[in-house]
This record gives sequence, C-alpha cells and structure tokens, in this order.
Amino acid sequence: MIAKIEQLLKEVEAMHASNAEELEALRIKYLSKKGAINNLMADFRNVAAEQKKVVGMKLNELKTMAQDKINALKEQFENQDNGCDGVDLTRSAYPMELGTRHPLSIVKNEIIDIFARLGFSIAEGPEIEDDWHVFSALNFAEDHPARDMQDTFFIESHPDILLRTHTSSVQTRVMEASQPPIRIICPGRVYRNEAISYRAHCFFHQVEALYVDKEVSFTDLKQVLLLFAKEMFGADTKIRLRPSYFPFTEPSAEMDISCNICGGKGCPFCKHTGWVEILGCGMVDPNVLDANGIDSKIYSGYALGMGIERITNLKYQVKDLRMFSENDTRFLKEFEAAY
Repeated sequence: MIAKIEQLLKEVEAMHASNAEELEALRIKYLSKKGAINNLMADFRNVAAEQKKVVGMKLNELKTMAQDKINALKEQFENQDNGCDGVDLTRSAYPMELGTRHPLSIVKNEIIDIFARLGFSIAEGPEIEDDWHVFSALNFAEDHPARDMQDTFFIESHPDILLRTHTSSVQTRVMEASQPPIRIICPGRVYRNEAISYRAHCFFHQVEALYVDKEVSFTDLKQVLLLFAKEMFGADTKIRLRPSYFPFTEPSAEMDISCNICGGKGCPFCKHTGWVEILGCGMVDPNVLDANGIDSKIYSGYALGMGIERITNLKYQVKDLRMFSENDTRFLKEFEAAY
C-alpha cells in the first residue's frame, strides 16, 4: 500500500495538462469515485492495524496534493482564457444602452406621488378575486351587466371567482379589515372582456382612491380633484363635474378637465368641446359602508377612480392603447426624458 501511494505521489507531482479536456481526464483518473485514490481508500480497511496511522497520513497527503494540483492547473487555464480574448482590459468599457421606464409606470408613479403628498397610502390586493369583493360588497345588483360573462372574465370551474374588473375590490378588503380613518389609493391591473382595438383592451391599469372618516363631504372630494388636476396637468387646468351613476357611490359624478392640448378652446382631441373626461367619483354609498362593517351613521367617505392609460394618453397623446403592451423599444425610447 505504501509503495502504491509513493508511486501515485510521484505521478501527481509530475502531473501536467495542456488544455481543459486533459485536465478533466486527470481529475477523473485520480479523484473520481472510481479513480486511483478512491480505490486506495477502499483498500485501506485491509491494512494492518499497526500500519493504519502511517498509511492514513500518506493517503491524506496524496489526496490533498492531487486536489491542489488540479485546482492550480484549472486556475492557470482560466487566467489564460481571460488574457487571450483580444480585449484590452485597461480600456474604458464599451457603452451599454440603458433601458427606460414604461410610460404607464411613469404616470402611475406620478399619480401615487401626488396622492402620497395628500396623506394617502398604497393598498394592494389580488387580481384573481371573488364575487363578494368585486361586486356584492360594492352594491352591485344581482342582474347588473358587469356580472355577465360578456363583460367579465370568470373562472369556468368556479363561477364566483373572476379576474377583477376594477381595483375597488382592494377598497372592500381594506374596509372589512380596518376601521376609519381610511385614506388609501389602489393602483393595479384590471381585466374586462372587451375586443382589443386602438381604444380598448382586455386588460388595463387603474388607480382608485378612498377616504372614509367622520364628516367627509363632497366639498372635500372636489378640492382633492382640483388639486390633483392642477398637479398632473398644470396650474391652469380647470375641472367640471357632471352627474353620473355608479353602484358604489351616491351622489356620483364624472370629472372633466380643460383640454390640455388646446387650453379649452376646442380641438379634434377634445371633439371641439374644450373638455376631456378623466375619471369617475362620488360619495361612498352607505350600503357599501354597512356591507363592509363600517357604520354609515357615523362615517362617510368619497371614492374616485381613473384609468392610467387614459391619463397617459392625455399627457403624451398616445393614440393607440395597444402600443402600451407591444413592447416596441422604439416607442419606449420616446419616454427616456420623461423621468
């Protein structure tokens, strides 16, 4: 056994490889499970007891030397590879083209920043929701069109599970889990069963806001809307509110802003009216508060919601909604200076 180890020590000491393939062959020959050193380890149990200490030390010496030799040769090949690729490592790095934020992300972050300065915090919820949080808790009637499969993506095997159609479902989750004061914004992706065209898509993005507390009034809502419009579109922006209907707010309104392209004078973009609709809003219906465990006799609140794509269109005049999801880098590069 000692003679075999001494012979292998001489072989390992003289070990040489001219390339990585030869080195791998040497590793297999000496250090693999069926290699020479492991075979000696297997024969170690047959060594006489009085020789085990000496033989064991020699075996460990052999194994350590072989591992060190293999590692040294491997490092030598790696260093040679780094030095022969024709690259001057002292030169400045080649310029790498940087990406840019998506226009929807730019606008979403701007909206979040405006409401954050008004004391609103971000709330998020699941995109796969149940009927209660999307419809029932928000005062939708049983026969409301939004519950039809023509308008909403339902999970076929679970008729009460669907892809959320608005981020109002996040509001219901927050209201049922906490008590006022509540001041949140809910950004996120939503889904509706619509034909894809330049003006509509089966998925898009919303930001909704909810404020519930004692003595919250429509005046509070109007002031927030005016401040948001001026921060987002400029200090000269004007707003107007038109009566509308939503199941979860009463009274309800749709908000228009003075066209930021023509300054309210009238142009093709605003259809020569001088006004452009940007969001829906209203006072939270008492039925919604009660359904989510908030006493409507004590508390009141307002809610508002807008499409991020709509706001982005107004800011950057993007005429085709499909461009937001096509990942055309030429389109995205146009927004490099926007953040």
